[in-house]
Amino acid sequence: MFENLFSMQGKICVITGGYRGLGAFMAQGFLEAGAKRVYITGRKAEACLAAAEELSQYGDCVALPGDVSTTQGLTQLVQQLMEREESLDVLVNNAGTAWAAPFGQVPEAGWDKVMDLNVKSPFFLMQALTPLLTKNATAKNTTSVINIGSIAGLLGNALDTFSYAISKSAIHQATRIMANELASSNIRVNAIAPGRFYSKMTEFLSSDKEAFEEEMQTIPMRRWGEPSDIAGVAIMLASPAGAFITGQIIPVDGGTTLVN
Repeated sequence: MFENLFSMQGKICVITGGYRGLGAFMAQGFLEAGAKRVYITGRKAEACLAAAEELSQYGDCVALPGDVSTTQGLTQLVQQLMEREESLDVLVNNAGTAWAAPFGQVPEAGWDKVMDLNVKSPFFLMQALTPLLTKNATAKNTTSVINIGSIAGLLGNALDTFSYAISKSAIHQATRIMANELASSNIRVNAIAPGRFYSKMTEFLSSDKEAFEEEMQTIPMRRWGEPSDIAGVAIMLASPAGAFITGQIIPVDGGTTLVN
């Protein structure tokens, strides 16, 4: 009864920003759990292609380079997927960016860049790919959208990344709204709100030993997240294990939101 609970067998998945960091961790996890095919996107074509080649040791991974923060890039991605697949099982809206500046010095261009990639693109990608996600979805075999939020969207301190924190709060709310909207189509929509993980975006802190150790003391579990921590929750939400979960924001933060 429970032997295939966390299986991704036969599933076709798309992960935006899947060529590095959390996206690559989830892509590897899906493939190792038996996914039929995982598509990864990335703005840097060479890096995206190299990542797909590396991930292909775990299963069928295909690179679709492009910038999903633009209308042209998003449209191109949707067209490529529709040409290649008749249906999709999992969409992970992982691509994201941040902009740090003290209050009073936040530029409009930086604000727009963050909002376009972190909020606008996931919404329009969900809208455009709903036909593929609906194609084979049934009450007993739902499809899944996973939005990558952040604990920055749950806490009241932006740490000078105002647009990032606000954008993540927005994607959490979009998750709830779209979960309600798409439930009747047998599409589940959830969000993961990661705390600290090793990635390009957090290099500024992980490379500063003193600052790293100081922040570590603010995390109840006294460590940062590992690849298996994010992949495990993503697999749960995308597999039969998460079949009765929708509209939820799940912090994966070692307990940070308990004390901050």
